Amino acid sequence: MKNRIDPELRELLELFPPLDLDNVEEVRRFSAENLASLEIPVDESVVIFDHLVPGPEDNPHVRVRIYEPKEKDGTSPGLLWIHGGGYVIGTPEENDVLCQRFVTEANCVVVSVDYRLAPESPYPAALDDCYSALKWFSENADKLGVDPTRIGVAGASAGGGLTAALSLLTRDRNGPKLCFQMPLYPMINDHNNTPSSQEVTGNMIWNHDLNEKGWKMYLNGQNGTKNVSKYAAPAREKDFSGLPYTYTCVGQLDPFRDETLDYVTRLSRAGVDVEFHLYPGCYHGFEVLTPDAAISQRALTEYVSAVKHVLNREAPVESK
Repeated sequence: MKNRIDPELRELLELFPPLDLDNVEEVRRFSAENLASLEIPVDESVVIFDHLVPGPEDNPHVRVRIYEPKEKDGTSPGLLWIHGGGYVIGTPEENDVLCQRFVTEANCVVVSVDYRLAPESPYPAALDDCYSALKWFSENADKLGVDPTRIGVAGASAGGGLTAALSLLTRDRNGPKLCFQMPLYPMINDHNNTPSSQEVTGNMIWNHDLNEKGWKMYLNGQNGTKNVSKYAAPAREKDFSGLPYTYTCVGQLDPFRDETLDYVTRLSRAGVDVEFHLYPGCYHGFEVLTPDAAISQRALTEYVSAVKHVLNREAPVESK
């Protein structure tokens, strides 16, 4: 399989230390140290600050990281961003560069959620935190200079899974109305039994074994059983109607390839407007590990362009 990897993406993959989810704390510590060693560029036209918002009963305060333009001209659309990390690792700060791009290029205000992680806080903790953040975002849109009718949600990997779950949850609860969702290569199928999930092994950033461990921690060992909610694993949903305009993508060498293809197909059949990209030669999280590669630059530009297009377009007229 490694011979199929885009040549620009191979070198850093070979240097990437395999994740050891048997020691989550060590992985988190290593990630934090690596992030601290990087000099993340800050766009002078963007203001970044942290804020605590009301959370669910078992977590009274949820930290969000807010990115907004320094100079505001009228109301802007809003984007709730949800970081990835297999439901067990990750922080909002890891996506500082991308979130600043959303502000400067897609002309929106971004609220990124620092949700609780498994195994300490299994499902539904992360989703509850994200729903609380979305509810706060919608209710405080005016204070943030955001148009409440133009709020979308996006995230990658586990963040993509939470994006898909949050779209289902807010639809079913008649919660805040979303105009857009962007679940990038989403982690949505706890059965971990698709051909792509089984064929991707070895050090490919994320693979079958890591996926099994991530789901096991997130679902408290219930993964693959009948006890799993569709809001935990959105691939279990039967009815995808009524969901917002969707942009998604996946690498052809990503274990989530087949569940994403199935998701896109079922969204399309349910009448949801969908744009989808399949990137050949690309493994999981390729654009994060090797952001300067040509295909990574193309993918990142397409993410930002999708946000800009949908959040800034005129709302379609609903038929009566």
